[in-house]
Amino acid sequence: MGRAYYILREGRLVRKENTLHFEGEDVKKSIPLEDIEELFIMTNLSITTKVLSLLAKNGVITHLFNRYGYYVGSFYPRETHVSGHLLIKQAEHYLDREKRLYLAKAFVIGSIQNLSYVYKLEAEKYFKQLEKAESIEEVMNVEAGFRKLCYEKLEEISGFDFGKRTKRPPQNMLNALISFGNSLVYAKVLGEIYYTPLNPTISYLHEPSTKRFSLSLDIAEIFKPILSDKLILDLIKREKITEKHFRKELNASYLNEEGKRVFLSEFDNLLNKTIKHPNSGERFPIKH
Repeated sequence: MGRAYYILREGRLVRKENTLHFEGEDVKKSIPLEDIEELFIMTNLSITTKVLSLLAKNGVITHLFNRYGYYVGSFYPRETHVSGHLLIKQAEHYLDREKRLYLAKAFVIGSIQNLSYVYKLEAEKYFKQLEKAESIEEVMNVEAGFRKLCYEKLEEISGFDFGKRTKRPPQNMLNALISFGNSLVYAKVLGEIYYTPLNPTISYLHEPSTKRFSLSLDIAEIFKPILSDKLILDLIKREKITEKHFRKELNASYLNEEGKRVFLSEFDNLLNKTIKHPNSGERFPIKH
């Protein structure tokens, strides 16, 4: 199995036989295809159709972000793990109100359990609210209510101003970190869905959409607390991320190149960190 590659420098990606070559202003690097599990392109990059053809042939999913760190989209190779039976079942569970509500609640239960662990917050009241929720909107409102408590705790722990959640653009440093971290988790989850027969456009908590892989949004709710929130807190506590890592514009704040490099390095380290499985006792990388 290969690893994730993160490209932050502008340049171009070309194919030479079965190897990818990155050519930048002051760097040239060969990337053996068998070493690539996933590509995260975080800057302007020129890519040839020969490269895309090679990536598609080898099932390498490529995630694109703009210079501000916004997730733009993914190059999603033709699916090879397909199941008509599973597709029918996914659609059935969306169309059945009770089944959809059960799944939506399950995603939010996972999210709140992990958030309560990360932020050391009591969540029993919110679990009881979820039990009584009778619509997707009510379920999302419960999640939003608990998230609000978490953002307040994040502001308190970090010492950074938060105010309220702002996305496009993020208006301060904490919002910039949350947006960047969440985008990475969303893309990573999409990459993992690719290796399953699941259809990424059929979702249950978020409405299915023709413009996004909404199942990734559902599943990412479970993993954002562990892979984004916890990482943000850790980076701030260890002073790995400080004010010098941000670029500020009018009513907007973004991670600069050095800040993105620090975040991506720690994100990748976290994914590859091993933990003990509670049932089998074996150790597995977190990404597994």
